[in-house]
Amino acid sequence: MAFSKLTHIHVVSLLLAFLCLLPKSTIAQSITFKQSLASEVLQDSVLSAFYKERRYKSLWMGSSANERERLSALIMAFSQAEIHGLPAKLFSATDLQRKIKQAKTDKQRGAIEAQLTLKFLKYVSVVRTGILVPSEVDKEIVRKVPRPNFKAILLKLTRSNPRAYFRALLPKSSEYTQLIKEKTRLENALSQGGWGPTLPLFALKVGATGGAVVALRKRLTKMGFLRATTSVNFDAKLVEGVKRFQRAHGLKVDGEAGFTTLRQLNITMEQRLASVLVAMERERWNNRPLGERHILVNLTDFTAKIMDHGIPTFVSKSVVGANDSFRRSPEFSDMMRFMIINPSWYVPKSIVIQEYLPLLKDDPESVSHLELRDDFGNVVSRVDIDFQSYTSKDFPFGMREPPSQNNALGLVKFMFPNIHNIYLHDTPAKNLFGKEVRAFSHGCIRLGSPFEFAYALLARQENDPERVFSDALSSGTEIRINLETPVPVHLIYRTAITKLGGGLEFRRDVYGRDAKIWEALKRQGVVLRSITG
Repeated sequence: MAFSKLTHIHVVSLLLAFLCLLPKSTIAQSITFKQSLASEVLQDSVLSAFYKERRYKSLWMGSSANERERLSALIMAFSQAEIHGLPAKLFSATDLQRKIKQAKTDKQRGAIEAQLTLKFLKYVSVVRTGILVPSEVDKEIVRKVPRPNFKAILLKLTRSNPRAYFRALLPKSSEYTQLIKEKTRLENALSQGGWGPTLPLFALKVGATGGAVVALRKRLTKMGFLRATTSVNFDAKLVEGVKRFQRAHGLKVDGEAGFTTLRQLNITMEQRLASVLVAMERERWNNRPLGERHILVNLTDFTAKIMDHGIPTFVSKSVVGANDSFRRSPEFSDMMRFMIINPSWYVPKSIVIQEYLPLLKDDPESVSHLELRDDFGNVVSRVDIDFQSYTSKDFPFGMREPPSQNNALGLVKFMFPNIHNIYLHDTPAKNLFGKEVRAFSHGCIRLGSPFEFAYALLARQENDPERVFSDALSSGTEIRINLETPVPVHLIYRTAITKLGGGLEFRRDVYGRDAKIWEALKRQGVVLRSITG
């Protein structure tokens, strides 16, 4: 659906005209008005207390300059709700103005006053912390979203410049600001036909010629990865265009338009726009300072980054949890506090009973690199154990893999203690980092460059971080090194990612979480739109 794009001047002019048309009787603060307002807010303890303290004086419906400015700012914010990917029906400036005009009596105006405040608080809630509750969409999104303090918000509104206050409500991250720009750019492009027809699924590479090559060239050109030419051949310039597309979509960069690349090319502009709207909702969920230095693990991008003042200063490939109900990596934030060099692996109970107990039943000497341990931590001999007599419900033993070059955790793990038992670690399975989609672990994050990751963290507290790490490693025993300044860790999931300097990259929805979020957003009234001038 296309919408006419109102300029800021148009919106302001309409607001001024609307405010001037309000009859003087709407400003009355009569007993009837106050009784009506008190009745409307009675069931809401926060609003009831707030208005009682101010003796039921209005926020929006009075004649003072402050009230008119507040009402103007509220209508302006609602008129721009779709810019932020919020439901248009929920925040309709037109409906708001119509209801205010229709309120003819003091009783009706008191009711409208309460409705405006409730609507304002709803707006504050969704624009700052999101439309959805993350864990209700997917239980593996363990994102703790702080809910606004409505009393403090209302008090601050009464003491602030309304326009400035509404601007301050919006998420402050540069990612969110950039996502809005890219959303607008895609909406404009969508109104002009998008990227054109999809491509036939015929694999193409250097030497190919004909109509399929021309179609590929046209689509890459419209997407901005290639300059327009009339060539019908798959030449060197087209190879570079395909590579640029592949880099921007987390694909194997070979310059060939194979089936995986073609499927990504055929994802529509509408689908990409939906990914941006989902990313904006995710930014609202995480609307807080991430830390001047923090670790950012994007599960869809298979990377772990050390970020300093918003700039990646170290990047490592990563392997994330496999896509099944027991192994998907959750999304959450915590604090990295220490690293363990030459770690033991204490096998999670779920892995013991689901994977290793069946093997032990078939052959008690299987997985011999793992120690069997009782509740007191003592090593237990397998010789005297009848594994056939146990089930997954009553198996009493734990399992531990001692430090070694082949330990499942490799030679170092990075700890941010959490209830999910998730951490970052080394791995002996180095071959997996060459894969395009790296979802293979039991949920923890495996690092492709764990030693260098450790050096980068230790550089803040050691003059020679490599020597400190090497000395600990050569000891062959478990050694814990505390981080003098704990570092926030954020496990996120972004399929739409903004680039420094502008533009977007996209990744695959490896766990299907963004698809769930988009469906939930649609149920709340969020829609795709194109913009026409």
